[in-house]
Amino acid sequence: MDYQETTEYLFAKTANYELQGKSGYKPGLGNMLALDEHLGHPHRHYRTIHVAGTNGKGSVSHTLAAMLQTCGYKVGLYTSPHLVDFSERIRINGKPIEHEYVVSFVAQHKDFIEHLQPSFFEVATAMAFKYFYDQEIDIAVIEVGLGGRLDSTNIITPELSIITNISLDHTQMLGSTLGEIAREKAGIMKRGVTTIIGEAREETRPVFDEVALQTGAHLIYAEDAPRITSAEPLKDRPGMRYTTRQGITFDGELGGSFQAKNANTILCAIEALGLDSSQASLDSAFGHIASLTGLQGRWQTLRTRPTVVCDIGHNMGAWQYLSRLLHQVECHRMHIVFGMLEDKDVASVMALLPKHAIYYFTKGTSHRAMPEALLCETGRQIGLQGECYPTVREAYSAALQQAENDDFIFVGGSNYVVADLMKTNI
Repeated sequence: MDYQETTEYLFAKTANYELQGKSGYKPGLGNMLALDEHLGHPHRHYRTIHVAGTNGKGSVSHTLAAMLQTCGYKVGLYTSPHLVDFSERIRINGKPIEHEYVVSFVAQHKDFIEHLQPSFFEVATAMAFKYFYDQEIDIAVIEVGLGGRLDSTNIITPELSIITNISLDHTQMLGSTLGEIAREKAGIMKRGVTTIIGEAREETRPVFDEVALQTGAHLIYAEDAPRITSAEPLKDRPGMRYTTRQGITFDGELGGSFQAKNANTILCAIEALGLDSSQASLDSAFGHIASLTGLQGRWQTLRTRPTVVCDIGHNMGAWQYLSRLLHQVECHRMHIVFGMLEDKDVASVMALLPKHAIYYFTKGTSHRAMPEALLCETGRQIGLQGECYPTVREAYSAALQQAENDDFIFVGGSNYVVADLMKTNI
């Protein structure tokens, strides 16, 4: 099999939550432990950092990887989902895993995979762990896929764990309350390992305290001693300017006010890891995340005249921040290309959207996507005006045709919408 055939095989022959929803979710660590033993426990041969949370874990993972690279480490980075190509999930110093390695790994272990019948995510995680070992990395930043306690990545014993925040998402699998979801994500805590909580709520802090006491994990709440004292949008380009409590000012290329909380969590992690936190290091890491690690889709500006921004935020926690950003945008007219998955709190998210925008309701390439006609009708019931389009490409093309140079186009609502946008080449 070539690379395309290999990835198609993985998608077709393994259970896949991203494509199938709940029916493709395989909770539990049994398969992962079997895969790990089959491969010789590769993750035990390098240091790891484990990152969980409802929102922000991708930004935090990528920024920490950039910081470690800036400090001279050879850094593995495992994240999900990918936007365009499977290889985006597994990177070393920003470079995606070679297609040849993916083909070779599947060919070599195909019989075991077919016998065990693991999920797509379990195979991808095992591949990442083995690749990092084969490439002799120094340290890996491992992003949790879903939840924490039963996530495939939770076989590692990291030197640092991070839980960015908790909000309502994936409630079918993780629980219907913030406390229940916090307990699942707190499952990454391990005895003797420091766990940083980026943002806690009244409902989640007691859960974290209880689990830390039970497991013997050392708990740090980043927001209790803020490392960031101010955060302001850059005036000449996308991004934020931060000032630390030590008086250091540095720029970050990721836009959006919500990045201030992520930055505070990251600085807390940098302190816990004993990394260089000089202005030069912070500027280098925070200011060049995309080039260092390949991060995409976080309030990312794709073009100007008209300005086009995309973001993969897809749940209430993310949209509480994204809606504020959209309401703050100054432009002649705003156009929003929007699609969501049916298993999200669609009505609540849409209630946050600006009513003055022109909407292009669509769906990403996922069987879980809400039909564009239903999305359009839901929007009209709450005062959102626009038309529906069967594909992201058609919706984005229509927005570009109607937009003038001083207009603003936002594309988002789902990872799959942004992924389809990245593939349009328009």
